[in-house]
Amino acid sequence: MHMSAGGPDSLTSAEFRRAPGVSDWRVTGTGPQAVFTAGSLPQAAALVAPTVAAADHFGVAPDIDVRPEGVVVRIPYGDDDGIPAAAAEFAAAVSQAADEAGLTPDPSLVQSVGIYVAQHSQTDARPFFLAALGYDPLGDTDAVDPLRGGPRLAFNPITGDVAGRGRTHFDVYVPADQAQARVDAAVAAGGRLVDDSHAPSWWSLASPDNHGVDIAAWPDAG
Repeated sequence: MHMSAGGPDSLTSAEFRRAPGVSDWRVTGTGPQAVFTAGSLPQAAALVAPTVAAADHFGVAPDIDVRPEGVVVRIPYGDDDGIPAAAAEFAAAVSQAADEAGLTPDPSLVQSVGIYVAQHSQTDARPFFLAALGYDPLGDTDAVDPLRGGPRLAFNPITGDVAGRGRTHFDVYVPADQAQARVDAAVAAGGRLVDDSHAPSWWSLASPDNHGVDIAAWPDAG
């Protein structure tokens, strides 16, 4: 799981959340994110130009996903794994532009998904996934979609496991104020609570046939 580390040119998730004008935003495993709902594609697209202008002004490189239902704006973590220092000012400017365009913020729709590939300690599965998915390596253990459209993968060894039997689970990052509801919904849908000893940072769940999902809120709550 990704940790947000502040530095001279970056913010921690707590510093970002304390900044003025960012109440529409939540911090996920891939960085700060906001969702603004719209009534049509033209209305959603109206947010693109002011978002690009704000990105150019503040020196931020966001990801913008435009759909008829709305717009998702993400601020990827920087090279130092921190949130870019100008991200809060950029986020506030985008929220203001969204309000002027008549878009509605909906933090309950914010999330990011990661896949945690657990592999035998003597196996390196990352080259296979890099080739199969067309991903790029990130650091020593992760893999990412070059355009950040697909989920981030993290590869970690299992000690004492059986070679040839990999185990994988999903990390689902949600806003801190949505996490418990997401856990409750998954359990009500037939899931099983495996471990809540790390709550409210994250909960480990299992599907009826024992596929693993971690509901993680710590990037938005730390």
